Amino acid sequence: MNTVEKISKFVGSTFSVWVILFAIFGFFAPEAFVGGKGYISLLLGVIMFGMGLTLSSEDFREVFRRPVDVLIGVVGHYLIMPSLAFVLAVVLQLPPDIAVGVILVGCCPSGTASNVMTYLSKGDVALGVSIAAVSTLIAPLATPALISLLAGQWMNINTQSLFMDIVTVVIVPIVLGVVVKALFQKQAAASAKALPLVSTIAIVLIVAIVVAINKGKIVETGLIIFAVVILHNLLGYLLGYGFAKLFGLNLAKRKAVTLETGMQNSGLGAALAAAHFNPLAAVPSAIFSVWHNISGSVLATWFAKKEEK
Repeated sequence: MNTVEKISKFVGSTFSVWVILFAIFGFFAPEAFVGGKGYISLLLGVIMFGMGLTLSSEDFREVFRRPVDVLIGVVGHYLIMPSLAFVLAVVLQLPPDIAVGVILVGCCPSGTASNVMTYLSKGDVALGVSIAAVSTLIAPLATPALISLLAGQWMNINTQSLFMDIVTVVIVPIVLGVVVKALFQKQAAASAKALPLVSTIAIVLIVAIVVAINKGKIVETGLIIFAVVILHNLLGYLLGYGFAKLFGLNLAKRKAVTLETGMQNSGLGAALAAAHFNPLAAVPSAIFSVWHNISGSVLATWFAKKEEK
């Protein structure tokens, strides 16, 4: 294992710590990050390109091998998290920008972090990867439609613009990653070893930039956003587990569905919020990025000790 691989492995295994550290840096040294607002979409594209490099035909074969399991995970994700976000926004009477931000992150697909947590939890990793891949590939249709449906009462939503942005910053980089992997297999395999490092750098920079831009608003509304994000995430885990159990999935599958339900591609949420809404709408996504890695790590550790009875 060379130096880059060692550093990459270390950074990947301490991901949550880096996210928290850079959120703190963004808050206390905002001047170092505010100029990076225009790079959020590019950073997300780097993450998605990396995801494309790691995808294989095996991930999609899994969809056809057990379509029902994958369908349960994808439907659960897009049913539970957006609905929870809407209910929390209404019940807690959130201000419009925060309500839209919470709904926005709730309507995003699951991210790559959930796959790592599924692995750590001794869950069904193949199922988790397939759910994440499918939820991401249908995001250009599902995410704008759900945001328009649920957030339309707070502000006008340009679904066509959202669709184009998701295609540009998510689908195109993933497809490019898949193509590069197919054409340059050896080089792609070598570069994949550095992906945890590259992805971590991109994610923590997105978090730091969003926090830096919204420092003042976080001071004013941080407590309520933290409370909503924590509730959203924890209830997502709970309902995701119950949803999987309702359909009789075994424990390893329930672990995967739970983590794929409760963990979001919050980087996408931050990018879309920064591009289409008030900067404050990006704060729930930034806080979600910090929190779900903490809660996901704790849940994965607990899940790892839990065995089928």
